[in-house]
Amino acid sequence: MRAAPSGEALPLPTRSVSAPGAGRALPVRATLAAAIAVGLAAAAWRLSGEPGGARFALSLVFGALFGFVLQRSRFCFYCQWRDYLVGSDPRGMLGILAALAAGVAGYAVVLGAWMPDPSGTRLPPDAHIGPVGPVLILAGLSFGAGMAISGSCISAHLYRLGEGSPTAPFALLGTGLGFVLGFVSWNPLYLASLSEAPVLWLPRHLGYGLSLALSLALLAALAWPLLRRLPAPEAPTRVDPLRAVFVLRWPVWLGGLAVGALGTLAYLRVGPLGVTAEIGGRARQAAGALGLLPDRLEGLDTFRGCATAVRDALLTPNGLFIGGLVLAAFAAALIADQFRPALPTRGQVVRGLTGGVLLGWGAMTGLGCSVGTLLSGIMAGAVSGWVFGFAMFAGAAAMLWFGRRTGLLA
Repeated sequence: MRAAPSGEALPLPTRSVSAPGAGRALPVRATLAAAIAVGLAAAAWRLSGEPGGARFALSLVFGALFGFVLQRSRFCFYCQWRDYLVGSDPRGMLGILAALAAGVAGYAVVLGAWMPDPSGTRLPPDAHIGPVGPVLILAGLSFGAGMAISGSCISAHLYRLGEGSPTAPFALLGTGLGFVLGFVSWNPLYLASLSEAPVLWLPRHLGYGLSLALSLALLAALAWPLLRRLPAPEAPTRVDPLRAVFVLRWPVWLGGLAVGALGTLAYLRVGPLGVTAEIGGRARQAAGALGLLPDRLEGLDTFRGCATAVRDALLTPNGLFIGGLVLAAFAAALIADQFRPALPTRGQVVRGLTGGVLLGWGAMTGLGCSVGTLLSGIMAGAVSGWVFGFAMFAGAAAMLWFGRRTGLLA
């Protein structure tokens, strides 16, 4: 099996190959996975009974569902892009476009009910709609390069943490360090560009109908050349339903539709999907305690996106979301016999830390990552989501080309 740039195995085929060792110690693994699921359900029930705890409980539940979907469908922005560039396999990118299409349609319904008239000066509550300018492009390029070096986006590193990935812990540590560097460089960037950068929300200028039509048209234009390169469909085979759900890899389009639906439901009940608010908030708290931050971060807390306010409370909605994501991915990996912990090599440590720093800096200055700024942003009709996304994929492609040409990336 060809090695991925991060040193981890490429995703298993969807149907034709069964998971290695899928029958080995299945009762033990299934029992442990069931215990995790019961524990998550019990924790959500306990949280929901506390005053104001409904938001915490829902955050935990949505995080668990998100982690399960990511692990089962191997939904990773970088992996799908790499598979297309290197292996000419368009299915993963079509899965990403399916997620965006489902979310764009779902958000249009939600926003239309909340704000029937989008033409005013207000923006939708909590939606990830950020400033558009050179800093956003730099953030996307940095994030994309970080994905190529570390082997995954931040959300994929989180679900791979649940799989025992040797690279993921160092990539996430590097992400925290990258956030600190982003805070240090924030004020000059804000004064030079961000303070005057426009915040562009498509429904404000086009209305919900035209905004939805334009977004779907752009997604269709991106999907058309990919659809023409789809491989011939595999011969249908009879598969046990439980095995199809819990052992075999889901089709990426199914994972994409599930991500889009979860993104809509999460926004309706809790807030936009995002995985960096907790990381950034804790990094800001630690950096402030060590005296590494300027006295004031100009204008940062006035922007929409994955908020990076200092986390004083032990439990936060985004922290519970991330915890649910990792634990559910761990449970899913156990059942599928894909929990494969290993000691990291020196290369994995270096790539994880280096790529993580670029991921963190890009996520901090871009006010979110591939989930927050790109996914939730595009779903909400934010131009910033499109700009960040194109820059991110360009940065990943450039770094992948450079790494393969120089032998730094396999």
